[in-house]
Formats: sequence, structure tokens, C-alpha cells
Amino acid sequence: MTLPRISLIAAAGAVLFPVVASAQSVMQINSSLPEGSFAHVFLQEYETRLEAAAPGEIDVQIFMSNTLGKEEDVLQGLGFGTHQASLSASAVAQINSRTSIFDLPYLFEDRAAVQTFINSPAGEMLADGFDGTGMVLAAMWDNGFRQITNNVRPVVTPDDLAGLKIRTPTNRQRVEMFNTLGANATPLSFGEVYSALDQGTIDGQENPANVVDTAKLFEVQDYMSLSNHVYLPTFLMVGEPFLASLDEDLSATVISVAKEMGSWSFDWGETTDTETIAALADRIEINEIDFAAFQSAAAPLYESPTFVDVIGADMIAATKTALGIE
Repeated sequence: MTLPRISLIAAAGAVLFPVVASAQSVMQINSSLPEGSFAHVFLQEYETRLEAAAPGEIDVQIFMSNTLGKEEDVLQGLGFGTHQASLSASAVAQINSRTSIFDLPYLFEDRAAVQTFINSPAGEMLADGFDGTGMVLAAMWDNGFRQITNNVRPVVTPDDLAGLKIRTPTNRQRVEMFNTLGANATPLSFGEVYSALDQGTIDGQENPANVVDTAKLFEVQDYMSLSNHVYLPTFLMVGEPFLASLDEDLSATVISVAKEMGSWSFDWGETTDTETIAALADRIEINEIDFAAFQSAAAPLYESPTFVDVIGADMIAATKTALGIE
């Protein structure tokens, strides 16, 4: 059941005292993105599939736009048992540093390569990084290749980033990446991005095209450069206390349905990216970049302690092996 946005007080009450029909379990899932976003589409698909796989056993409730609290607080709550599940992206790097592998620029050529990684020993190594955190990685779903938008000029080469205040997620790897490429990286919570762009506090940001569309960033940005600088999936995180509250079969179904949805999400993302970029062409000026110039400028990051010390040399090596990278 998809629920409307409610007050934090009411949401907190829903977390602590969910209304249950007979013995039916309730699974509340938080997302920082708004209704109508790709995350909302994925969660609605998951809701349909899971409730069909376990009829009458579970009621999936979806909360968009961080209705259940700040994303970081919700993630912490998974381990405490105050929250049940979260569809997150960059924020999980603060919990499992191996997920920062996705911050290495130009690592994945396409979505097929991402799925190869997920189903490889490197993907298993990443999932194991959540051991001891009180949460389980149920699945990795699509999110998309990230693009650069700004209000100053089209970005074609790294030189075009010089002096631009570009919002990044609050992780050191993305900050160093954009600083290395010549921008003035400005870490900021996603919930503050639209107003910061509108007020001119920052010049631009970087996110997948579908986020530019659904979060209406085109209203406060003039240029979108198809940089494809990193690919970041979404991570469906489920709290161990919640899983432990379910019977064994239902707990396994919660995870298996999420994993089975993976390939569907990537196909949906590929198709939607193409359609979204075409639709955005009437709302924001779009340009290609000099890929080789950016790849060359980003090369030092593969040896940077900010990446290697956080991600782990073993994680980087395993990923390169999985992707056939020399």
C-alpha cells in the first residue's frame, strides 16, 4: 500500500505502532526521493511482487521524500529495530565503505557490466561489508549513470568545471573526484539541493537524468552534460531485527523477491534513461562531453589513498577482475 506523505510525528508513530491486519506483517520502506521518481516505481513493483509471493502474509508500505526521517537516521534505525527497510544510494557508504567502489569514475561501461559485478565474487564481497551493521543488503537495483548539470556553461572538458560549485553527496570520494576534475565540490544533503540551486548557493549538481527530471532540477538548471562519470545503484537495505521478526520462509521471500527484481530494474533504467534525456531536451540544454579528456583527468584517483584506503585494495582488485579490467 503506497501511503501519502504524513508528518514526522505520525510517521514515527507508524514505525513504533504499525497497524496490523490479523497476523499480517508490515514492512515500511523509506526513500529520500519523491513520489513519481524511479525509486517510487521500483518500490511499487517490489510491493506488488512481494505481496503476490506471500499473499496475506505481508503489507508493504512505501514512504517517499524521507517521510520516516532523515536517510542517515533511518539507516541507523534499521539496526535498532525502529525502522524496517530503506532504498538508499550514496548514504550507505558511511556504513559500508566497500560501496564506495561505485565512486571510482568510468569503472562501468554500461548496465550489463554493473550486473556482471553484482553477480560476481566482488559483488558478494561488497554485500559482506554490511556484516555486523544490523542490516542486510537485500538487492542492488538500478539508479543510473550520473550527469552534471549547472547554471554557468556547458561542460565539455574538465577545464569547463573550473570554479563551479558542484553539489556532491556527503562522501569524501565524490568530493575528491570533483575537486580533482577542477570543480569546487560542495557536499550537501539531497533534500537541500533544489533550494540551494534556486538561491544560487551552488552552481550545479550531479545525478542521474531521471533525478534531474523527477526532482524538477531542470527548473533551476540551464545545462546538462552527459558525463556518465560514475554509475551508482540503489541499495535495498533491510534491518536484521525486522527480518528476525518474520518466520523463516517469509524472511527468505523478502530477500529473494528483491534479488529477482534486479534485472527488471536495469532494463527499466536503460529504457527510461533514453526516454528521459529525450524529454529533457526541451527543458534544459544538453551536450556530450570529451570522454577521453575526463578519463585522463580522473586516472590519478585510482591510486589515491582517499579511494584505496576506504574501498580497500582487495575490493578494487576483485572488481577489476570481475570486469576484466587490466
